[in-house]
Amino acid sequence: MGTPLTDAHRSWRVKVFVATWLSYVGFYFCRTPFAATKSEIGKEAQWGATELGDIEAAYLIAYAVGQFLASGMGTKLGPRRNVLLGMALSITVTSLMGITLTVPIVMGLVAVNGLAQATGWSGNVGTMASWFHKHERGRIMGMWSTNFTVGSLASQYAMAGMLAIAVAYGGSWRWCFYLGACVLAAVWLQFFLFQRNRPEDVGLLPVDDPVTPADEAKEPEPVVIGFMGLTRIAWTNLLLVGGFYFFSKLIRYAIWSWAAYFLVEYYKMSPSGSNVYATVFGVCGLPGVFLTGWVSDRYFKSRRAGVALIMMLGMTLATGLLMAFGDTGVVAFTVLLGAVGFTLFGPDALLSGAAAMDIGGRRAATFATALIGGLGALGPVVQSLVIGRLYDSKGGDLTPVFLLLFGSAAMATMFCGLLVLRNRRNGNGV
Repeated sequence: MGTPLTDAHRSWRVKVFVATWLSYVGFYFCRTPFAATKSEIGKEAQWGATELGDIEAAYLIAYAVGQFLASGMGTKLGPRRNVLLGMALSITVTSLMGITLTVPIVMGLVAVNGLAQATGWSGNVGTMASWFHKHERGRIMGMWSTNFTVGSLASQYAMAGMLAIAVAYGGSWRWCFYLGACVLAAVWLQFFLFQRNRPEDVGLLPVDDPVTPADEAKEPEPVVIGFMGLTRIAWTNLLLVGGFYFFSKLIRYAIWSWAAYFLVEYYKMSPSGSNVYATVFGVCGLPGVFLTGWVSDRYFKSRRAGVALIMMLGMTLATGLLMAFGDTGVVAFTVLLGAVGFTLFGPDALLSGAAAMDIGGRRAATFATALIGGLGALGPVVQSLVIGRLYDSKGGDLTPVFLLLFGSAAMATMFCGLLVLRNRRNGNGV
């Protein structure tokens, strides 16, 4: 039997859910401004796509390093201190963006922001693992993982509105960074008040997974191989999910980082309008997140990889259509971005969130999430360094960019398929 949930448990679970969800939404308000203002910054500083991509790569490299650091720091400091520190640092450097448009200073600021932002996902997922049972994580994390979609959408709409105000009243793109810092500051306060790492921190019994007859009949766990007490199967699953996340996150960040820029430069839209159109990617991703989380609990018995594979096959098809028809006009480009978002966001959230929690358990959930996040964060670095150069070297042709997205979708699907095959063979996995 698992720990019976008291009214106090339920009350604190709501507080923790909301506090951590808002925390990750808030992080996006200090993550989005550079991508939203990229075309305006490029015009003022006379930087092309290559220079802008290199600056963004500084953020992404630091973010990847920060994910690996978070696997240790999150365990030592605890999720609460780690996330509070990360938010405070992100607020500070975002407030300083725009003081001067020299490449070294801008690169330094975005790099520090990358380290700060890396505390968010693993710290918050690690907290959730201590408050919710395994059998409900697919559904709960399906709802909770809407935070990065909502965060992206809310911040993009806010930045689009701020850019429109700047044009109308003679303001600057710098207002986007000031707005982002203010929003995350408010989120920092509510997180400080309502987040707690685990039930024991407020005098409650831990939330243990209920034991079923089927669990009692299982064979003993395979021999562990040392670090963090994870089994060989768990380590294999970690690496397979990490490989999947590398390619899925490459696609997600490529679209987040460049869709608005291409809508301005290639399709000749206004900066504010391009940011609104680019949000279709996240808008269509929301129902995909809900669907995959619910289906994994309802029909796949909390196994995540099977439903993720089905969605990834659809995403590979969507990126293939984007490669074939995406450059024919704004409507085709926007519709196909929506199709990619619908099929990508669910598997992305499910495997980096609920599956990471399942692999690591309560003890190693923060570590497993940070390791998967670190491997995944290398994908955005690649796209940032490659896409700007592809676009500039090909004279503004989007075909090579779409080909990169299609190849990445195929590779992510392959890793998903390997995860399914591996877990069917040994009967123990995600």
